[in-house]
Amino acid sequence: MENRNEGKVAVVTGAGGTLCSEMARSLASQGYKVALLGRTIEKLKIVEEQIQNNGGIAVSISVDVSDRQSIISANEIIKEKLGICSVLINGAGGNQPDALTNITEFDERELEETPEVKGFFNLDMDIFQNVINVNTMGTVIPSFVFGKEMAKQKEGVIINIASMNSYRPLSKVGAYGMAKAGIANFTQWLAGYLAPANIRVNAIAPGFFLNERSLKIMYNEDGSQTDRAINVLGHTPMKRFGEASELIGCMNWLIDANAAAFVTGIVVPVDGGFLASSGV
Repeated sequence: MENRNEGKVAVVTGAGGTLCSEMARSLASQGYKVALLGRTIEKLKIVEEQIQNNGGIAVSISVDVSDRQSIISANEIIKEKLGICSVLINGAGGNQPDALTNITEFDERELEETPEVKGFFNLDMDIFQNVINVNTMGTVIPSFVFGKEMAKQKEGVIINIASMNSYRPLSKVGAYGMAKAGIANFTQWLAGYLAPANIRVNAIAPGFFLNERSLKIMYNEDGSQTDRAINVLGHTPMKRFGEASELIGCMNWLIDANAAAFVTGIVVPVDGGFLASSGV
């Protein structure tokens, strides 16, 4: 049976991470030639090797997704080695510890620069801004560069990675939440704009999935759940964290030119029911 994806090129940013590496491996198994983009080449090379060991084609490129020239240079390499991008997964982003508060409401002590209290008023604004920049422009710029290639071909699919923060603000993560709310809006705007070019733009909003960073937030050193994990699971009807593989069905639907031919401008939650539950 002919593989209708053979020869097509998928670009995955943040491909060294837990969720997007799973997406990259799945795309490769479906016949896509996959460009793995991210900041840390060592993490990308691990995914590249896994893909190649399974008979797939992948190329790793270290980039700064928030820098236009970096993505333009990556696009030239991809065109030379793989071809024109037809699927773009904008998964790069994330948070930084110094952009998080360790309290959930105002505390007088944050006005006094008390070391043990990290509130909004003693956050580093440069780091706060950097989180917003990486998560927003890190989606806009790849869409700008690779979307232009798609527009020339008059076809393509862009999938952005949104968040539960896209729907409602979660405590402690003001910068990240602000950015991910912007991703939902940008997804809708870009979908409307690119529809005449036959490019569909949607987003997946993962609920609470565990990765290297969130493991430290959700579990204590002794393996017990933190208060935040207990709180999250208390608001999740399925009472567990998601597995990276559980995003693949949604991704496959959104990239399918037949199954999702009339689907653009939506944000799909994959969250174990988190958004459906008030916890009360």
